[in-house]
Amino acid sequence: MNTNNDSISREEMQENFMAKTEAMEGAHVEGRDTEEDKIVGEGFYRLAKIYYDKADLVSAEDYFLRAVDKTIYPRDMYAQFKCYGFLIRIYSEMMREDEAAKYISLAEELVEKIQIDLGSLSSNYFYNVGMVFTYKGDFDQALDNFKLSYQKAQKENEPELIAKGLYAMANASYSLERYQDAKNYLAQLSELLNILKKGYLKGSMHMLYGNIFNATGEYAMANKAFDTAIKLLQQKNCWNLFGYILLGKGIAAKKAGEFKDALLFFRIATNSKNDNFVRLNQMIIDQVEDVNDSSVDLYLDRHNRVIHEKSIGPIDFKHRFVLLEILFLLAKNPGKYFSKDDLAKSIWKDEYNPLIHDKLIYTSISRLRKLIEPKGGSRKYILRGKDGYTFNPRVNARFHKEEDGFSRKKFGNIEINAPV
Repeated sequence: MNTNNDSISREEMQENFMAKTEAMEGAHVEGRDTEEDKIVGEGFYRLAKIYYDKADLVSAEDYFLRAVDKTIYPRDMYAQFKCYGFLIRIYSEMMREDEAAKYISLAEELVEKIQIDLGSLSSNYFYNVGMVFTYKGDFDQALDNFKLSYQKAQKENEPELIAKGLYAMANASYSLERYQDAKNYLAQLSELLNILKKGYLKGSMHMLYGNIFNATGEYAMANKAFDTAIKLLQQKNCWNLFGYILLGKGIAAKKAGEFKDALLFFRIATNSKNDNFVRLNQMIIDQVEDVNDSSVDLYLDRHNRVIHEKSIGPIDFKHRFVLLEILFLLAKNPGKYFSKDDLAKSIWKDEYNPLIHDKLIYTSISRLRKLIEPKGGSRKYILRGKDGYTFNPRVNARFHKEEDGFSRKKFGNIEINAPV
């Protein structure tokens, strides 16, 4: 998605950095803590960030590794954390588990070393401790440390760390499914970003808002948040999140029952990414497999209590618990006949009694057929035989996956948009 001007300026920048590096390294004395090394390392880091934002993860990996190589402990300890964090995100996206695990271990070792060596611990320290707990999947401990970081940042008057802390607390709360807490943290962050003008963080914030709204069933709000994220990131010429935002919009459309729109967003997301976004690609594949399309006769969504029939459209089962349970029992076992005795035990958790269950079963099956069977034709879904009732095995039925694409394994439990 880069323009020619972007490519030229980036190449020129790379040449400048490389020229400086060669000159400085020529004068470098082995083992000496030089200011030149620090300058070169900072240059590598800035160049790596440019590649990262432009979605060139391979080049970003290369320059983050070069930047790490120029760091010296304890002078550059937090710069080391930043490089480790970006590398963990890159390897998570590429689904290179061994490399991700390596840098998670290095980050954990660095946290322990700082705790031993430093007398007083800063906001930055607690933020990075929170990140280590995030990498390990301990979101409760992560949240506790992000709160400490936030409190110290307020005392230290560090607005950028305050902003990162608010985002981190929101993200941890989202991972813990404490959605209202996450929204509250993001509301505070939104006010602060009106002053700080951090475009990338603001774009990430709206992307997280979109994910939260998807989780809470507020799909129109999710779309609005994702659209805002796209605009903000376009202004910053950041393309590494574009595919994920389109994925989020597709998930919102899918959950709202707008399957054609969902497939369109998933298709655009596929076309927007490059081959290094392995995790994103697999998540899109998962969603396409899950979404309703023209080949599916019946799409069954237990989570939202909605059934989508090919010719009828969405059918609300929110207040039809028994009917939904009967449908799922039959549809999960196409071709298998369920007797009245089977239905009494499976649905009503009771021994079959014809005086009680015959009318219940006949009435329930009749109501279910009226809801899902297309009008004017023979029975398509629920068939009756001498051994009971069955679901037509010739029907193409698909079941909604209980977990959406954002639940796919993340090495390091971190999203690519999370601040480092």
